[in-house]
Amino acid sequence: QVQLVESGGGLVQAGGSLRLSCAASGRTFSNRAMGWFRQAPGREREFVATMSWTIGSTYYADSVKGRFTISRDNAKNTVYLQMNSLKPEDTAVYYCAAGSKTTIATVRHVGGYDYWGQGTQVTVSS
Repeated sequence: QVQLVESGGGLVQAGGSLRLSCAASGRTFSNRAMGWFRQAPGREREFVATMSWTIGSTYYADSVKGRFTISRDNAKNTVYLQMNSLKPEDTAVYYCAAGSKTTIATVRHVGGYDYWGQGTQVTVSS
């Protein structure tokens, strides 16, 4: 099992920045990818960004490319999401995810991940 704990959400004005953190514990050596998804009220959970060290690449949704950056601190088993130039449409609950079987075909899909955090709210005011 892998446990994921997110932090760093909050309220920010449009154009501002936030950094989300996701600390992983447990059987972290089994992870092939860790990333972020988000879910706004009344909408499906959608892919934001991920990094896979078995595939050797990072991936971003078009809507956040150039504004968000995903990174990893191996020593702390922590993944970060730096979010800049935030827009009101970025408002959502952000979830950290980890996958033990994630592939190129599934890296952008909810089904490609085994473990999920509890979520952290990000609200961007206009």
